[in-house]
Amino acid sequence: MMEVQESLGRWDRLGSRDLGSRLEAMEIISQEVARKVEAIGPLTSSPPATSLGSDLNDILAHLLMLSKRCPFEDVRERSIQLLQEVQVGCCSFLPYILQVSKVDSRTQSIFEDAFAALGRLDNISLVMGFHPQYLESFLRTQHYLLQMDGPLPLHYRHYIGIMAAARHQCSYLVNLHVNDFLQVGGDAKWLNGLGEAPQKLQQLGELNKILAHRPWLITKEHMEALLKAEEHSWSLAELIHAVVLLTHYHSLASFTFGCGITPEIHCDGGHTFRPPSLSQYCVCDIANGNGHDMCGEVEVLMERMKQLQECRDDEEASQEEMATRFEREKTESMLVVTSEDEECVPSRDISRHFEDPSYGYKDFSRRGEHVPTFRAQDYSWEDHGYSLVNRLYPDVGQMLDEKFQMAYNLTYNTMATHKDVDTSMLRRAIWNYIHCMFGIRYDDYDYGEINQLLDRSFKIYIKTMVCSPEKTTKRMYESFWRQFQHSEKVHVNLLLMEARMQAELLYALRAITRYMT
Repeated sequence: MMEVQESLGRWDRLGSRDLGSRLEAMEIISQEVARKVEAIGPLTSSPPATSLGSDLNDILAHLLMLSKRCPFEDVRERSIQLLQEVQVGCCSFLPYILQVSKVDSRTQSIFEDAFAALGRLDNISLVMGFHPQYLESFLRTQHYLLQMDGPLPLHYRHYIGIMAAARHQCSYLVNLHVNDFLQVGGDAKWLNGLGEAPQKLQQLGELNKILAHRPWLITKEHMEALLKAEEHSWSLAELIHAVVLLTHYHSLASFTFGCGITPEIHCDGGHTFRPPSLSQYCVCDIANGNGHDMCGEVEVLMERMKQLQECRDDEEASQEEMATRFEREKTESMLVVTSEDEECVPSRDISRHFEDPSYGYKDFSRRGEHVPTFRAQDYSWEDHGYSLVNRLYPDVGQMLDEKFQMAYNLTYNTMATHKDVDTSMLRRAIWNYIHCMFGIRYDDYDYGEINQLLDRSFKIYIKTMVCSPEKTTKRMYESFWRQFQHSEKVHVNLLLMEARMQAELLYALRAITRYMT
């Protein structure tokens, strides 16, 4: 146990802002590498079979990550030097993502803060680094949910993250939080399956399932079952914390699959040749040029936006017509096919963390059921959800609101190569289309605009990423907005993620409000 703590401390000190502490930690690591190399003898291209060799591989993999991802230049350089000394190639098999050493000062500062807090700079942060304003808000919120004072103990928070990510078979997030769960003192037995976890967490399984796939079915009775359980009941504050975590990780799974994010380079599968993952592509696709060309796509979209704006100015549809257009769009959204692929069967490593794996979004449309309409004027985030979260989990409502606003309002006034473009109409169409799929209607929005601005391939991508993210493929990603920059597509994925999270939250918070009244 002492060795494990020393090992963790050795890496933790590399996150210090004090140069002397980092140099001292790197010196200890270099001595350890030298001892293990000497004990094993010359390294071959094959991994050593001994436990010493396994330990050395773990250290070298960690150094490989640091050489690419550590925002502190001294640590990067020393890691590269150590890898070269033991003749381990650090570039030949690595995907190019974002060069940590080539970002602006603001992004550099955000990366340093993240690295100091977690001892890592994960691929999610690197991809979100295209939009540093958003990344800062996202990391601040996630840090508060996972590490700051709150109703739930730390190991419960990570376990709930595992449960939520597992619902969408997101092994990337599951593995990330398995490690974090153990680091904060979680019982390894719980990782054998949900049945090994405390009854209180097991009771959360039903809410996790419905929130992830059919949140409109959530009622106050679901909340009452958790809040009034004879044993192992939840407090209101605990339940709000759990709901925010569940929605956070459901939507983050969407972002992870939507961007094709792969394991960290120091983890299993992150630095070796392997079969394609479920999403069929890796994070390097995001960073490099898109290569596709679809002549005039952007100009056509811009012209439609201009025409719609002129129509808005000339005429205004009646309330009855607006309601009809919403219902039509909602019905059509249910018929959009998410994927022609066969059903994704979760592995045992993932499925043990949740129940009823066959439960999903698509079943209701096949049975002819429909999503009821949720009128935003009756229960909205701004007027109702925000204050409820803030009252029961102080400051979190404010953080979530800032994050939603950041994603929704983020703009560089560009579309592909065009500058000085007002993209607000397009951003609103994307956000409202996602909420429409979940039955949420805004009375002041003309849903006829959606079909003008979002083509079929884009709708398929949105529907898949939001409702069945584990089925997202590289082809879907490439088939929409072919002339746009990857950073613009990442922005789209931020919109999809936040709109999905808010939709789930609205249903859960409305049910809690009804229970309370």
